[in-house]
Amino acid sequence: MASMLDGCTPWPEEFVDHYWAVGHWRGNTLDNLLRGWALRYGPRTALVHGATRLTYAQLNRRVDRMAAGFRGRGLRPGMRVVVQLPNVPEFHVVAFALMRAGLVPVFCPVSHRDPEVPELVRLTQAVGYVGPATHEGFDHTAMAARIAAEWPFLRRVFTYEAPGAESPYGGLTTDPSNCQYAPLASLDAPPEPALPLGAGQVAFLLPSGTGGLVPRTHDDYAHQVTAAAELLELSEEDVYLAALPADADLALGGPGALGTFAAGATVVLADTPDPADCLPALARERVTVATLPQDTARRWLDAPPAQASGLRLVQISGAPPDRALAERLGTALGCRVQQVFGLPEGLLTLTSPSDPSAPALATHGRLLSPDDQIRLVDPTGAPVPDGTTGELLTRGPHTVRGYYHAPDRNTRSFTPDGYLRTAHLAHRTADGTLVVTGRRDDGDQKGGQSL
Repeated sequence: MASMLDGCTPWPEEFVDHYWAVGHWRGNTLDNLLRGWALRYGPRTALVHGATRLTYAQLNRRVDRMAAGFRGRGLRPGMRVVVQLPNVPEFHVVAFALMRAGLVPVFCPVSHRDPEVPELVRLTQAVGYVGPATHEGFDHTAMAARIAAEWPFLRRVFTYEAPGAESPYGGLTTDPSNCQYAPLASLDAPPEPALPLGAGQVAFLLPSGTGGLVPRTHDDYAHQVTAAAELLELSEEDVYLAALPADADLALGGPGALGTFAAGATVVLADTPDPADCLPALARERVTVATLPQDTARRWLDAPPAQASGLRLVQISGAPPDRALAERLGTALGCRVQQVFGLPEGLLTLTSPSDPSAPALATHGRLLSPDDQIRLVDPTGAPVPDGTTGELLTRGPHTVRGYYHAPDRNTRSFTPDGYLRTAHLAHRTADGTLVVTGRRDDGDQKGGQSL
C-alpha cells in the first residue's frame, strides 16, 4: 500500500494498515491539501513577508504555474531538487510546486556551504538546485556552478533574487559543463493536469542533525501537521510567526507553517529570529503563535518589550527545558509558553493549551499521536523505570523507519523492530510527560537533532 522512493525504508504492512484504519494516514498529498486549502480559504491571507502578502488562492495559482514551469524545463517525477532558500514566500511556492510536479525537494539550510551542499547533491543525485543568487555576501550561483562541474547530473540551477534586484540572467543560459541557469521567476507556465501522485511517496528529504537525510512521506507529514494544529487549537484567526529557518522541521510542521495553513491561518515569515526583525512584527501583524529556540528566547528578553502584542502562545525548543526562561518570557510577552521537542525523523512532543502550566513550563509534554511509542533504555538496551533517565527510542505514524540511502546508518540507528535510537536522554514524569535532558556524550550519537 505504501509506495516509497528508492533508497528509503517502508513501514511494515501491518503498521501501514493500522495507521490507515485509525485515520492517521488519509491518502492526501501535501500539494493536494494545498488545493483544498485554497478552495476553502481562498481570499484569506496565507503568507506575509515584509510588504508581500499572498492569499491562499494566489499561493495555489503560483504553485500551479511554477510546477508547470519545472516540468517544462525537463524535470520529471521522482527527480530530486536541492532547495536552499531563506525565509521568503518563494520557499513555500517552490516546495509545493516541486511536490505538485512529482519532484522531491531536498531541503538544505541556507547557511550551508562546502562540504554540505556538494555532498547533498551527490547523495541525492539532484538534477536541480534552487537557491539565492547571493545571500549575505555569499555567491550561491558560483557554488552551484562548481558543484555542476563536479557532478554531471546537476543540470538545472534556478536563482532567486529579492524583489527589485536585477537578475544576472536575462534568460536561460548554459555554462561549459552544459548546466542551464535561469531566474526562479522565469518558471511560469500555464497549469497542467494534476499528476497521479501517491501519498505513500516521499514528499521531501530533510537533513538530520547528524548528517543523514530523512525521507518524509506525504501521509506521515500530513498526519504530523494536522495533529499538531489540532492540539494547539489553531484557527483561522491565528497568525504564526515563522522565526526559525523555513526548512527546520518545527518551522514546517510543529505545527509550523504547514499546520498553520491547515487551519486557514496566516504565516508571517521573519528574515531572522533576532528581536529587531521579529518584535515589530508581533504588533504589526497581530501575531498569536511563535516558535523560538532557547537562545533566541533569551535575546528577545534582552530587547525592548513588544508593544500591543496579541501573542497567546510561544513554543520554546531545546533540551533540557529551561523553566525559569519560560516563566520570564511568558511574563514579558503576556502569553502562555510551552516547551516543545521535535526531530526531523518525526518525533514531536508538546503540551495542549488546556494543560496545567507546570508541565508546559517544565516538561516537553506528551507524544503527539496516540500511536507514537517510546522506550527509555539503559546502555544495555534494558528499559528504565519512570523517573529514571535513559536513551529515548521511538516509532510511530510520523517517525521514519530509515534514512535515505544509508544502510549502515540504519543498522546503527534503528532497532530490529523499527524503533529510532535518538541518542537523546530523557525521563518520564509521574503524570506521563516527557523531559528530554540532552544527548548522549559517548561519540555514538545515532539519531536526529531537535530544531
